[in-house]
Amino acid sequence: MKAFTYQRVNTPVEAAVALAQPNARIIAGGTNLLDLMKLQVETPGHLVDVNRLDLARIEDTQDGGLRIGAMVRNSDLAADNRVRERYGVLSRALLAGASAQLRNKATTGGNLLQRTRCPYFYDITTPCNKRVPGSGCAALAGFNRMLSVLGGSDQCIATNPSDMAVAMRALDATVETVDAAGKAHTIPIADFHRLPGTTPQIDTNLAKGKVITAVTLPPPPPGRQIYRKVRDRASYAFALVSVAAVIDTVGGRIRSARVACGGLAPKPWRVNQAEAALTGAPANPGTFDAAATALLEGARGHGSNDFKIPLARRSLSAVLTEITRA
Repeated sequence: MKAFTYQRVNTPVEAAVALAQPNARIIAGGTNLLDLMKLQVETPGHLVDVNRLDLARIEDTQDGGLRIGAMVRNSDLAADNRVRERYGVLSRALLAGASAQLRNKATTGGNLLQRTRCPYFYDITTPCNKRVPGSGCAALAGFNRMLSVLGGSDQCIATNPSDMAVAMRALDATVETVDAAGKAHTIPIADFHRLPGTTPQIDTNLAKGKVITAVTLPPPPPGRQIYRKVRDRASYAFALVSVAAVIDTVGGRIRSARVACGGLAPKPWRVNQAEAALTGAPANPGTFDAAATALLEGARGHGSNDFKIPLARRSLSAVLTEITRA
């Protein structure tokens, strides 16, 4: 690990000001950043400790939603009765992530900012455009079993590793931020994470010098909620495919639908056409297949991860069958 300076801050504005220093990074739970520093994938010159920030509350909003502070730990968020009762898909997604020990340390803001677990990103002896822009992408012709079949580019096919973000994408969350001048900004979760394109080193649209202060959930949508994660082992594993679904049915037909997937793309994957194929249609295998076709349009495997495309189709069908069952 390389030498760095360290600073504790007491307000979000102090944190935003501190981030203006060259090569500065925020540290909260440290469940991702410390690993990256030990491997010298990340070599920040200045660490900004935000653990003293008063951002660890979960509060009801006036419209019936929830405001989740950026420092709320994943375990506390998953266990909150309001989340369990009104946003079950989020609670289940959080509990599917990592291990109990890591969930006790990981924060809401940090979860949104965690970096890919692509093995080539972690291996500094191999080319990786996300780690070293312009060096190439070893994953394209390498071991890419865990990587993207949607939304990637010829520069990068890394996947977003977050379970929480997939559920928040289905719930239409909004990310709240503050800058060094104390001005508040919001970013819809749909626009928070970026596709790699020609700049795979940029993971999110969070501008330099801005700090996440909270995530706001709108009032819970109608219908049943399910989060299903398909992985290599029952715990402490990242998703091969995950599905967050919120489906409202009446009389055997689907009245409204929200579907987001993880493990398939560089960001939580939600497609309007897939939800349109479900809305107003009968809850049957033909409808589910049409939705999967829309969701997976343009999907392309890279050898080791070809299996993800049929797996995603089957996983979506299984979730929709379960959630619409009378």
